[in-house]
Amino acid sequence: MSGAFEALRGQLQEAAAAFADGPGALEGILLGLVDDVDRAVREPLEIFPVCHHSPASAVAMARRLREKQPKVVYLELCEDMAPLLTELRNCRLPVAVQAFATEVKGFPAEWAPLSVVAPITEASAEYQAIAYALDTPGVELVLVDRSADHVFQWNEREPSTDPEAPPAEEEAALHGDAVGVEIGDLRPRFAELEEHLLRHGRVRHWSEWWHQYVELPLGDSDHDTYRQVMFLIGSLFRRLAPGDTRHVRVDEDRERYMWTRMREHLATSGADPADCLYICGAFHAASRVAEFGVEGTDGFVISPRSESTWQYGLIPSSHASIEAQFGLAGGSVSIAATEWAKNLKRTKVKQFQLEGQVGGPKRKKAAELPAPTPDPVAADRLSGFLQRPPVLDRLDEAELLGWSVEIVRAARRNGYLASTADAIAVFETSILLAGVRDRAKPTPYDFQDAAVTCIEKDVVPGRRDVRRLVEIMMGGDRIGQVGYDALPPLARDVHDRLEPLNLKLQQRGVQRALLDIASRPELEPCSDLLWMLRYLMPHGAARPIMGERRLGERPIQESWDLALGTHQRALIELGYEGVSVEQVLEQRLRRAAYHPQVTAAKVLGAVEDATLYLRSARLAGELGTRALDVLATERTVDGAPEVLRRVRRLLAHYRTSEPVLPRWIEDFVKTGYAHYCTLLPAAFADEEAGVEQVAAMLGFLFSMESLALSLGCDRTQLELAIVGSHPQEPSKVALLWAAQVQLGRLSRAELRERCAGLLANPMVLPAYPRYLSGFVHALEPAPGLADFVVEAVSNAFAELPDRLLLPWLPTLITTLRSRGAELVPLLVREAGRIFPGRLAALDEWVPPWQDQPEPIEATRKTKGGGLALLAAHPAACDAVAGLLGCDEPWGSTTPTGLALLERYPDSAAALEEVLTGG
Repeated sequence: MSGAFEALRGQLQEAAAAFADGPGALEGILLGLVDDVDRAVREPLEIFPVCHHSPASAVAMARRLREKQPKVVYLELCEDMAPLLTELRNCRLPVAVQAFATEVKGFPAEWAPLSVVAPITEASAEYQAIAYALDTPGVELVLVDRSADHVFQWNEREPSTDPEAPPAEEEAALHGDAVGVEIGDLRPRFAELEEHLLRHGRVRHWSEWWHQYVELPLGDSDHDTYRQVMFLIGSLFRRLAPGDTRHVRVDEDRERYMWTRMREHLATSGADPADCLYICGAFHAASRVAEFGVEGTDGFVISPRSESTWQYGLIPSSHASIEAQFGLAGGSVSIAATEWAKNLKRTKVKQFQLEGQVGGPKRKKAAELPAPTPDPVAADRLSGFLQRPPVLDRLDEAELLGWSVEIVRAARRNGYLASTADAIAVFETSILLAGVRDRAKPTPYDFQDAAVTCIEKDVVPGRRDVRRLVEIMMGGDRIGQVGYDALPPLARDVHDRLEPLNLKLQQRGVQRALLDIASRPELEPCSDLLWMLRYLMPHGAARPIMGERRLGERPIQESWDLALGTHQRALIELGYEGVSVEQVLEQRLRRAAYHPQVTAAKVLGAVEDATLYLRSARLAGELGTRALDVLATERTVDGAPEVLRRVRRLLAHYRTSEPVLPRWIEDFVKTGYAHYCTLLPAAFADEEAGVEQVAAMLGFLFSMESLALSLGCDRTQLELAIVGSHPQEPSKVALLWAAQVQLGRLSRAELRERCAGLLANPMVLPAYPRYLSGFVHALEPAPGLADFVVEAVSNAFAELPDRLLLPWLPTLITTLRSRGAELVPLLVREAGRIFPGRLAALDEWVPPWQDQPEPIEATRKTKGGGLALLAAHPAACDAVAGLLGCDEPWGSTTPTGLALLERYPDSAAALEEVLTGG
């Protein structure tokens, strides 16, 4: 054990005895903290503890890399992400390194897709190490943390979020549901400890405590002080962490994994540990596992990866998404970026930056690094740091005054009634709050609280509140961008194919694209690609303003709102699924069609999409055969309406665009005809089968009947199915009557008599609107009954009392609204033919079904009491009857029963005069 910290141990023993009345648990904890620091400092392989996105860590890292100039840099990051780090120079930070898996093997299927992200910002120690290692000759960068596959092997999937929680903002959702790699995460897992630190530190949240009590004191400290303080903090949080076995197990396994990988690399490369640097979170730097150090044990066995297929890429990130994913306070990462710039200016430390870095400051020609300085003997810096009084940083009045003026200007732009008096109030209140919280200088968090108090009052007039305005003023939510060269092949292909639009597609925001395809036919491939992107990407990425895509139609003019730069993450993740948009779309359609719970309607939807977007007869035939197999196994009729609509559209398309129908759709019609004939009696009797589903089945049978019979089906199947149907529900009874009329088993006169009998029966009147609903749905299989439906609805409005009619009106309206495209035009056209066209004629109008004129007596009596001409010359009448196909026998020639002659006697008398000459 090193003697560098003996003085500190003695002081802590005395403190433990004074505060705890003798040795005990407190002494063990305090001395254990010193032991952890001593152990980490004495390790031959230098350990550099960091905190994620900490400006103090970034400055200390840049300074140490120039002093030590290590030849091997070990970094706590998923080892399988290493090949992707060179692409960071083609990106505008912040971005996130992502591992993505859609083909999941070895994990529960509901976890898919698997995603792991590791965000990187300019103000992070990790980026400084990556930039140094990649741009310095002879330096090797080795990632030593568990792979993305092991992240899911070791972690149990927890519920994502509260289902009732409001959706995250767009910028905060850039990482989606990905699991974040917490590089250098430092936050106490002991709730009581965190509450104690926040209460006594007089701060509102953890990010503010870290900024006040760690970032500022360590911002310009020397290397040894920085390391020992970070070791101490990591050990403190580790020893006071609760006994969550899952967290402890994962943390210790990660430490064993990393030290095992480092010893393997040292053994194979022959590198000297003195020339190496190990960068990890301070929590892991104070590890107590047996595998710790280059001299640790080698008993840890790394499990093999699963058979899941992992893809790797870079996705855009943002300060808000980092804060949301790692539980940081809003605006803390932006404040850290501002603090990083101030630290560089104050300490004169030169940062490392990847050559050609997009969006970064212009880099001068890199000068050669000075000779490395030898490491001094480790000394106790903790005692002095812990005993040193807080450094009073004098108030920078110019900076605070500039903040106050700027926030008032921003508030006025966003609708607040702010003035110069508010700027003075914010300035004075910031100083007052800092004094109340024992601070010599207001922090950005003090200024934020003062601005909210003095400006916001109790009303937010615009979309942004004052707290958000302060975050924007302090640096804003910087959003990264992945450069063209770092995009996967699919994303680059999309940009190349949309180049004729002459738009800057990588820019964030919405851009309008106008496609005049009639005058510029070369834009039609762009239209095809945009429709596929609309199908595959989230809403808003590609949104059509004018134009539509239908089967059998070609585009003429289209207008689009494109936001591919805003949805760059979604476009990049498409690249993980294939090398072209067409391949990804085909895979998704095939995956949807072969899902275990798929229905025939959904498979037909995939067939329609394959025809509409890909124009692929091969894929449509394959999926159509799949739809045939699925339909044959279905035992319910829930999807019948959707099946009918899609089959009709596909049939209309093939009949107009193909010389012959595809084989699969002929087989589908034959199978569907037999299938629905078999299920029809049960559907009529089943209470769970709605009238819409039964009507769709009848619509399939009657509309596809001619094609099915030409393909070899037997009409007797349908007739037997109708005969065997015995519904009880009134709407289904009406539907059955309509089917019988369509088959010719029931005449219209008989159907009219049945409806009249229903209206005449007081016991049936309450159910009569349900019969009408059945007749309205009957327009699907029997559109020829439109005139009868108009008649039945008119009679109902004329004769039903309001207590029965009014409750039925919402049902009628919703039925016509849901089926408006098919049913309403039929009813409107028929009603327009029957009802008068002018309002003035409505008073004298008599419905045709009620127009029964009284018989008019013949003005002239015929001799013989009959039609002598027909009786005298029967052969002529027989010949005419034969031509018309009438074979009924001759009846009586008496006028009795001849309604036509009785109704129009003048015509008969005039004809008789012409024929007899008298």
